[in-house]
Amino acid sequence: MLFRFTTSAIDTDSARRELLDVSAGGYASFEGWVRDYNEGQEVLRLEYEAFEALAVKEGERIIEQASLQYPIKRALCIHRVGNLNLGEIAVWVGVCAVHRGAAFDACRHIIDAVKHRVPIWKKEHYRNGDSGWVNCEHCAAAALTP
Repeated sequence: MLFRFTTSAIDTDSARRELLDVSAGGYASFEGWVRDYNEGQEVLRLEYEAFEALAVKEGERIIEQASLQYPIKRALCIHRVGNLNLGEIAVWVGVCAVHRGAAFDACRHIIDAVKHRVPIWKKEHYRNGDSGWVNCEHCAAAALTP
């Protein structure tokens, strides 16, 4: 599976090993961390929810498209769901390729497309006691487009 969800901490070492390919000379990864501040609010923690069946399908499509657009060997994206504390990894993307440029470019393409198209919602819990859901703006429409 090229795209998957987990309710536990993302094991980046294990994920990296999944991508290991002796014909690849370059590897790039991205980690999205839970930060303590967003849009003028002090954040204490996050909750992530996803429409998992549709999200996995769209995530797989994104990685397949990246594989066609960039000369990469392998790619993987893992996203957390559930409750996350400050500093935890919410999303991880890894890509290996013969050359580093393709790995960097495909990694950025994948995380940008996942953030834009995959039906994942986060609820931010703020220091002042408020909370609010932040949904993916275009993901539902994009995911339904063939």
